[in-house]
Amino acid sequence: MTESFIDELAATAKQDALAYRRALLGKSPRAKTAGWGQALPKGSGRGVSLQSAFGSYLAHVAEVEVSKEGAVRVRRVVCAVDCGTVVNPDTVQAQIQSGIIFGVTAALYGEITLKNGRVEQSNFDTYQVLRMNEAPAIEVHIVKSTEPPLGRSGTLRNRSVLRVSW
Repeated sequence: MTESFIDELAATAKQDALAYRRALLGKSPRAKTAGWGQALPKGSGRGVSLQSAFGSYLAHVAEVEVSKEGAVRVRRVVCAVDCGTVVNPDTVQAQIQSGIIFGVTAALYGEITLKNGRVEQSNFDTYQVLRMNEAPAIEVHIVKSTEPPLGRSGTLRNRSVLRVSW
């Protein structure tokens, strides 16, 4: 709800939604490498998502394309994560990558069906998961911080996809 309102403020100010948010950050913009505002091929677009989860803050920019046949493919996802002092950057990167893969899986294939009153997808052999050849290129940028290590249990406040620019 908050991020939708910020989208409305950006639209009223006649500004790009990401540029508006970056201006709010002052001298600490965090989306430089995502390519926001750069031209994309026809049938492609970018979406941005901000999240606060388990004491960490994340920003994602996804590049998505739709084929002439209507097939959707997520080509690239760039993530900036602020999770306080990082003890093991490889673990942080692996967690973000796996979260993106499961998020794209849910967006593209996340259907649960019922037959005779029972869920048909009982395990990964009957629930389609994104395959390696379908996986987007993923870039994870860990924000340097002196805050205590985060990632502890807490409330997930997903701000969802905020804007897609076609």
